[in-house]
Amino acid sequence: MANPTKSWIESANAADSEFPIQNLPYGVFSVAGDPPRCGVAIGDRIVDLAACEAQGLLDAGGSFSAPQLNDFMALGREKWDEIRAKLTELLAEGGNTETPTVAMSDARLHLPIHVTEYTDFYASKNHAFNVGVLFRGPENALPAQWTHMPIGYNGRASSVVVSGTDVIRPMGQLKGEDGPVWSPCKRLDLELEIGAIVGANSTLGERVSVEEAEDMIFGYVLLNDWSARDIQAWEYQPLGPFQAKAFATTISPWIVTQAALEPFRSEGAERDHELLPYLKEKRPGLYDINLSWSLNGEVLSNTNYNVMYYSSAQQLAHHTESGCPMRVGDLLGTGTISGPERGQTGALLEMTEGGKNPVSVGDGQRTFIEDGDTVALHGHAQGDGYRIGFGPCSGKILPAKQ
Repeated sequence: MANPTKSWIESANAADSEFPIQNLPYGVFSVAGDPPRCGVAIGDRIVDLAACEAQGLLDAGGSFSAPQLNDFMALGREKWDEIRAKLTELLAEGGNTETPTVAMSDARLHLPIHVTEYTDFYASKNHAFNVGVLFRGPENALPAQWTHMPIGYNGRASSVVVSGTDVIRPMGQLKGEDGPVWSPCKRLDLELEIGAIVGANSTLGERVSVEEAEDMIFGYVLLNDWSARDIQAWEYQPLGPFQAKAFATTISPWIVTQAALEPFRSEGAERDHELLPYLKEKRPGLYDINLSWSLNGEVLSNTNYNVMYYSSAQQLAHHTESGCPMRVGDLLGTGTISGPERGQTGALLEMTEGGKNPVSVGDGQRTFIEDGDTVALHGHAQGDGYRIGFGPCSGKILPAKQ
């Protein structure tokens, strides 16, 4: 009888493997110049889902031959559950050892979805308060509406890139002594976030409940919302971020499904007051996911996704409150994830208090990110003898094109 907690792929059974059989995250890969197609990570291997379909091991209507997961996601939750169950059967100890796989070391990973739209939120109370103090002082740190609804802005889907893609320092208009100046960004920052991938459409003019919104979410990725703080400070009033956020957003290549995260459901931050009925959750909507970020290989901060004030399902439900339609492939960033302490912050803006208190990195110090620096995000949910990992989410900063 097959053992659903162990795999015949031995590397998946290591306690520190990011991709045990309990995970099975989806991505898109190519090998040796072949066209990109869909795959699933397991240990140090990738299941070739297109080959599985060709051999009759799986049936996803041919969607796994596509260079993105949108077609598969559009098949709906029943199909998602069916494929996950079949993959578990094939890969389990005692399963089908002829299931086609390739070595992860031989594969190139691609952006896993066509990003239809991208919305970024602002859902960590610690982050919102810390940033608010820097800009408005402690008395007015949180806007009046912040604890009543998820705050967000519409970002650029066109500049979402996969982990490992270099990021060019943006040029922009900054505030100078005697008016605006044209300059490379001098206060480049990261934002440690999680991104929710929407796997179902909603209808124009119709709202979805929090429960329906949760059912629409296909899975989650790590997300770095690169931020040009000096450009942002000059442009953000009265309409919020624009060019300061438009130049790049990095996501991890593997989409961790809701099913894999189900054992890690967690309550979020304590509420200041009761939410309006349309935002109330019937069960915890956050997850116990350990998160950290590093600069040039040195970990500077550790936190957890469960510090957030709003879940991705609440953000998605709020996104539709006006009747705004959502689409398969929409990406929703959580907003920066920060704990209450300096070593738990998800951005250098907070950690250095706006650049006033540098942090030590290697033999030097940093207030913001310099050319040549590599920033990486890390995340996993820790189970009993296994972990659900997200894989890499990193980018190296290249000089601005002046």
